[in-house]
Amino acid sequence: MHAAVYRAARQLSIERRPVPEPGEGEVLLRVSHCGVCGSDLHFVLDGWGRPDSIGGHEFSGHVVRVGPGVLRFRVGDAVVALPEAACGRCEFCLDHRPALCSGRGTAGVSPFQGAFAEYVRAGVRQIVPVPDGLSTREAALAEPLAVALHAISRSGIRPGESALVTGAGPIGMLVLAALRARGVGDVWVSEPSPVRRDLAVRVGATRAVLPDELPFPSMPFELVEDARHVAFECSGRPRAFASALAQLRRGGTLVVVGTGMEKPNLDPNRVLLNELTVTGAYNYDENGLGNALELLASGGLPTGLLVEPEDVPLSGLLEAMERLEAGRIGGKVLVAPGTED
Repeated sequence: MHAAVYRAARQLSIERRPVPEPGEGEVLLRVSHCGVCGSDLHFVLDGWGRPDSIGGHEFSGHVVRVGPGVLRFRVGDAVVALPEAACGRCEFCLDHRPALCSGRGTAGVSPFQGAFAEYVRAGVRQIVPVPDGLSTREAALAEPLAVALHAISRSGIRPGESALVTGAGPIGMLVLAALRARGVGDVWVSEPSPVRRDLAVRVGATRAVLPDELPFPSMPFELVEDARHVAFECSGRPRAFASALAQLRRGGTLVVVGTGMEKPNLDPNRVLLNELTVTGAYNYDENGLGNALELLASGGLPTGLLVEPEDVPLSGLLEAMERLEAGRIGGKVLVAPGTED
């Protein structure tokens, strides 16, 4: 099979690799589509990845082979998959918080052959059937949408409240779309890219601004005009973190969703005087993929706007990543590994 293999920062090699064999309780999937995640940009462009690894974890596909002991799935089934399954036994899993599973691996470090390849192996506890009527292309949005839905769950936001999304990359755009689908009508977006600001308005943002247009109160007890109930920081930028915190009303919540290596400064006096909540959102709710597939199948998301119209072959993956990094692409980039010559 063809696979995009990480070699070093900004170096991907399209190579022929053996098709993996499914083991006990596993299936082999032919990858239909795999989305490019912000973490993929960090692994490949910033050099976070393991040399000789294959990335890609936002994927859909069809079962082409089943391993011993697999009874629930058959050849031809359309499915989506998690990169790894929670253990189901630790204190966090038993508390219905699989994102904190004690047995989880470390992103970018744990062994994982991802779906920037024509075939990928997955355990039956990782995969979820695609509902009838939903294409595998649209279903490839399920994993990042599950991340967005988890962030919304962590925020506690309710219909009628207001929100700010800082960073309108793919995850930020999905947070925006899911908020609108959940009945949150007043959502602002802060984003430097004009392409993404324009797309955010079309997806449903009530206001899309440059980051520098968001005010910074000079004193921690001062509030901005039309302060937000919740802010979702999806960029991983230190300035965006501080700016998002500054836009909150008293009792508001900042949810950290984006990843970045630069550490932001936290104003403890602003948090204390306004009783703000700062929390992280990592991975998914307990039934994250199922909830995401249900929302996608409902037609409640503008998937035609959220996904770039043209699929990318493996040979075009690095260029697409560089265009995403530069903010020249607004929607989710989907890689179709089977289109490689």
